[in-house]
Amino acid sequence: MEVNSFKVGEKAVHPAHGVGEVMGIEVRDIAGNRASFYVIKILETGTKVMVPVTAPESVGLRAIMSTTEANKVLEVFRVDERSVGSGPWNRRQRAYNEMIKSGSPYEVAKVLRDLYSIKFKNEKDLSYGERRLMEQARGLLFREIALAKKVTESAIEEEIANFFSPPAAVVAAS
Repeated sequence: MEVNSFKVGEKAVHPAHGVGEVMGIEVRDIAGNRASFYVIKILETGTKVMVPVTAPESVGLRAIMSTTEANKVLEVFRVDERSVGSGPWNRRQRAYNEMIKSGSPYEVAKVLRDLYSIKFKNEKDLSYGERRLMEQARGLLFREIALAKKVTESAIEEEIANFFSPPAAVVAAS
């Protein structure tokens, strides 16, 4: 298993918080044991998170995905399917929360694809809970893909929105 080690100033992805920057490494005494922690400042919220230097993978901390990986994640939006069935909202919400907690950009993309599909293809307003999930998934995914592809988050948002836009209407000449 590959062990991730991060340097101060590098960007990293925390599965629950999104993209952050390693601000430093601190040594703390916890239960009588000294341990080193990465101090990561989450870009979106400014929250500081501490992750053990010895086991960042146990938390799910990982490097920013590559451009190739980002393009593969974007392919999820091209697939016209739903990850979670059309059962009651509370059951779908549990499934979506589990997908987001997985830390997998593919799973987060599937959540977004489903919610975008409900909103744009079904032309239905999202509930408060659905909107919250969409914002959470967007926050976790858009910044990382934008960093990987070296473009703006709005460019990524536009690219994804285009997958759900209806085709341009063909005007028949009369």
